[in-house]
Amino acid sequence: MSDAVPRDLLAFDREHLWHPYTSMTAPAQVRAVVGASGARLWLSESGSPADAVNVVDGMSSWWSAIHGYRHPRLDQAVKDQVDRFSHVMFGGLTHSPAVTLGRALVELTPEGLDKVFLADSGSVAVEVALKMVLQHQRGVGRPERRRFLTVRGGYHGDTFHPMSVTDPDGGMHGMWRGVLPEHVFAPRPPAYDAGPAEVEAWATAFRAVADEHAHELAGIVVEPLLQGAGGMWPYPVACLQVMREVADELGMLLVFDEIATGFGRTGHLFVSELVRPDVLCLGKALTGGYLTLAAVVTTEAVGRGISASESGVLMHGPTFMGNPLACAVAVESLRVLTRTDWRATVARIGGRLATGLASLRDLPGVKDVRTIGAVGVVQLEQRVDVKAATDAAIAAGAWLRPFNDLVYAMPPYVCTDTEVDTIVAAIHAATRASLEATA
Repeated sequence: MSDAVPRDLLAFDREHLWHPYTSMTAPAQVRAVVGASGARLWLSESGSPADAVNVVDGMSSWWSAIHGYRHPRLDQAVKDQVDRFSHVMFGGLTHSPAVTLGRALVELTPEGLDKVFLADSGSVAVEVALKMVLQHQRGVGRPERRRFLTVRGGYHGDTFHPMSVTDPDGGMHGMWRGVLPEHVFAPRPPAYDAGPAEVEAWATAFRAVADEHAHELAGIVVEPLLQGAGGMWPYPVACLQVMREVADELGMLLVFDEIATGFGRTGHLFVSELVRPDVLCLGKALTGGYLTLAAVVTTEAVGRGISASESGVLMHGPTFMGNPLACAVAVESLRVLTRTDWRATVARIGGRLATGLASLRDLPGVKDVRTIGAVGVVQLEQRVDVKAATDAAIAAGAWLRPFNDLVYAMPPYVCTDTEVDTIVAAIHAATRASLEATA
């Protein structure tokens, strides 16, 4: 078997490879990445480096590559671990990268979150978290509590239980209604700049839903402070405080899905610093985008409840749990992040996004412009023309991946001011191109 020559690469891809949320019979255009370094990608429409264009990655490879590409310290961490061993089973064995990563997560996450389960991906982390909650309720004598409370507008992954707590109407998984378990949905939290009266009205509605179903609810699961793929929707921290109070009052566990929000993206290392959950899911940027890895961090009390259930053990064990390569690069990624002034970096990027995107609020066809941390979002009044928007963004010098009615960016933290400004210009171009294409 030989590597495909460049001219065959994209043709074979189109004929045989499925891409995320893409038709098999009418596949969308893809571009070949022929190089990457820092915050930049080299993209080719032919598959050949000869015609590649250099663009800033405004997506951080779906929010994971916070340190950019070919980071020397992360590269070296992977190479060093390959020279030792690449993988061993985690059943009955352990190794230094997993232990070192576990220690780092216990130290970095809020006090009391000190039990770490290493999973394969974000969706699996949510699966594990939901399983933890259900087993805990069985262990403390409440096996009838088998449903979850969440809010509209959320997104938690593509496997079955995460799909079941994703918005059933506005989300991506409405076609599975009747197949998925049916959980309980409260209203979406108000916008991040909502006043006290609006927050209080939402809190009253949330409490009413929780009270009505309290006898059957095992836990609350939400993306804290910022809903991601469900709409890039930031909301007030006061809503999280309400969720914490309701969980405590009604005997539920609170699960925070910080797969998108963790590692500084919102301006907080973890939103859980503001309101502590009982179970915390981490992923995406955990390894700096190098390898797939996730973690579920929970409390001693939750662990004791699980141990008291009829199985006596948490019933989950992925083959690649605690993969040494992934753990080694995750350890180095955390060192890179925490030994720099990441707060100032996120504030710098967020400030330039906010300033640069503000004028789009006045553009006809734009519904909203919002920013939080190192996230910038333009919401249109109708669905984005993805092809027109993508082509325009690349022509302006950046890679963006719009979806639904959103043109947005989550830049790598290594972006210079000039690179952030290029992303801003690309969002402007993508927004205008989409509006013109759908006029």
